[in-house]
Formats: sequence, structure tokens, C-alpha cells
Amino acid sequence: MDDSWDAVVLHVDMDAFFLSVELLDHPHLAGRPALVAQRGGRSVVLSASYEARGFGIRSAMPLAQAMALCPGVVVVEPRHDRYTEASRRIMGILGGFTPVLEQLSVDEAFLDVSGARRRLGSPARIGALIREQVRERTGLPCTVGAAATKSVAKIASTRAKPDGLAVVPPARTREYLDPLPVQALWGVGPVLGQRLVSAGLTTVGDLAAQSPRRMERWLGVQGPALVRLAQGIDPRPVTPEHDTKSLGVERTFDRDVNDPAQLHRHLVGLSHEGAIRLRRAGFRAGAISVKVKAPDLSVRTRTVTLATPTDSAGPIAAAAESLLHGLLEAHRVPVRLLGIRAERLSGAGEAVQESLLWEDERPQADWSQADRVADDIREKFPWAALKPATLVDPRPPADDPEGGHDLR
Repeated sequence: MDDSWDAVVLHVDMDAFFLSVELLDHPHLAGRPALVAQRGGRSVVLSASYEARGFGIRSAMPLAQAMALCPGVVVVEPRHDRYTEASRRIMGILGGFTPVLEQLSVDEAFLDVSGARRRLGSPARIGALIREQVRERTGLPCTVGAAATKSVAKIASTRAKPDGLAVVPPARTREYLDPLPVQALWGVGPVLGQRLVSAGLTTVGDLAAQSPRRMERWLGVQGPALVRLAQGIDPRPVTPEHDTKSLGVERTFDRDVNDPAQLHRHLVGLSHEGAIRLRRAGFRAGAISVKVKAPDLSVRTRTVTLATPTDSAGPIAAAAESLLHGLLEAHRVPVRLLGIRAERLSGAGEAVQESLLWEDERPQADWSQADRVADDIREKFPWAALKPATLVDPRPPADDPEGGHDLR
């Protein structure tokens, strides 16, 4: 294998990320069909074990459909704070290999390791070291694809899953790409893939052989770009650290909610969940938005700018409560989905004090200190069900109407 190539792009992708994080706390689920999803008729699958995928279960599939495909599948409630913390640790590990790191999502990133070749060795060795360190330091599996371009590296990691490593040297790029189904190309979704297959372009090689001008007449500017990707041509560089613009949490209800008190409780819960994620990511919010979706799927939002950026749940909940009240007054319809988004984010060190949003103007430093004590408790005892008193339901839990297994 030729390891002399200069430009080396790695695509690192965690395997069944949310579910893999849950397995750290629930190892007895290893090897069993399991998935991560909120319980409820409108919920969708967020992550599924490879055993569950063997039954046809996929991410973004409605939970009801997934449970019909595999009635005994274990359903694990999501814990986004745990996933955010795991992601932070993973990206820290990857940043130790190269500063040229582009995080695509909570569980995947591109790395340009060209400058690390002299220090760390061949692309295959660097990929193996990454997989080894991520496993040793987090307990989580990942897959790595290495190539001369971002698109080929991503294809390589996708096809090497799970827990694999694939290296595609530049000289063998066309040999690697040509036999693949055209749907393997980054950016070719189900609809476009079907159009290409219907036109007789079933493999990447078929697409690579097309005239860019002909493809432009058929697909517009996307046509020539697809031909170049099929030929392994992708000049896009790995771009470090794109700014995070906002951070949101939302909840879809099993039944439309018309009770303001119930909506208030959900709003408090979302505010605390959003605040925890802000602190984990090292951000403060300068503005808060509230989103409501009606039964007819229409969406309405309102936004308020905070006096001072905050990462505490109290000020966020107070601002969100005022926004929700306005939305409900203006549109008296049941709520299908409720969401909060923190916007105009800044680093935690950029703000000198918390926002004063309470009527009695008590200093928010007290709330901030309490929040961080709670964070410390969650860090040491991740199983602790720490929550605001407002969210404690005095009623006994109702029987589960949906069957299957639930892990709490």
C-alpha cells in the first residue's frame, strides 16, 4: 500500500453513538436489540444497536414502527447531557492528533493529519491510534476512514462500520469508488439516488463517466459537482471550528397539550436540560427563543434578548415563560411540540455576571453556584435523578401502555 501521499483526511464517526454511551452504564444490554428514544407514540429512534438494525430498525424511524419490527427491543430514554459530555471528551482526544479538526456533529469529525505524518506515521497507523485512544479513554467504539479528500474519507468510514478502519490511497481512489452503488456518494439521498438509477446510472463509475455539461442540463449546478465527486475530486479543505450559533431542546407530546400548567412544567424541564447543555459546552445564551407546534403542524416562535448572557436555568425559564404566555395568548390552540433555543451564544468567560430577570432582583450568582453544585453531583453520580422540585410528580407512575421494555 502506498503511504507516501501528502494530503491525508480522516473521517472519524462514532458507532451507534447514543446507544454506545448508554451501554457504558448498562453493559447487560450488550449484544441485545436496543435503541434510544423518548417513550411515546410520536417519538423517533435516535440511535439503534447493530443487533436492532438487523431487524430493519434505523435512526429517525418512528418508535412505533421500530417496536413492531422487533417487539422485544429495549427502549432506553435519552440523556443528552451524557452524550454532550462524551462528545466533548472525544473531540478533545481528536484535537490531540491535529488542530485541523472540523466537527460535523456531536459524533463525527474530519481531521487533516497531513502535518502529523512525520510524528505519527502512516494514515493507517494514525487511524489505528485514534480508534485505540478513543476506546481506551472513553470506552466507546468508532470507525475511521482515511483518504486524500473529505468525500472519499466519509464514504470509507461509512462502509467500514462498525468499529472498523478503511484507508483509500489516492492512486486507488477510482478503483475503490467505481464499483460502489451510486447512493454511496456523499449528498446522494434516496430521491436523487432513485432518479440516477432510473436513468441507468447505478454505480459511482457510471456517474463518473458522464459529461459534466450533460449532467448540468439535467440536474443544474448539482450535476457537474456530482460527476467530480464520483471521480474522487473534492477540493474542500478541512475547516476547523465553525462557530456554534445556537443550542436547542424540544419535546413532542404523545397527546396535544392544552393545559398551561402542564406546559409550564415541561418548559421548566426543557430550561434545565438546555442550561445543562450550555454549561457542558462552555456557552452562555444572549437570547432565548420558544417554539410551539400546533396539531396542524404550523410552527410559531418568539424571541427575547437577555440583559446579560446566562447559562442558568432560572433566567432561561423566566424568559421562556413570558414568551410562551404570549404565544398562547395570540394563538389559543393545543400544543403538539414545545421547544426552547438558546441563541447569540458566547463563551462562559465572556460574561461578567448573570442576567437579573427576577422581580426581586436577587443576584443570579446564587443560582449559578447551585447549578454548578448540581453539575458536580451529576458528574460523580450520573445515575442520580436530580431535578427541580417543580418537576417532581407526586402521582405514582401509570402502567406502560405500549409494551416492549423500558429502561429507566
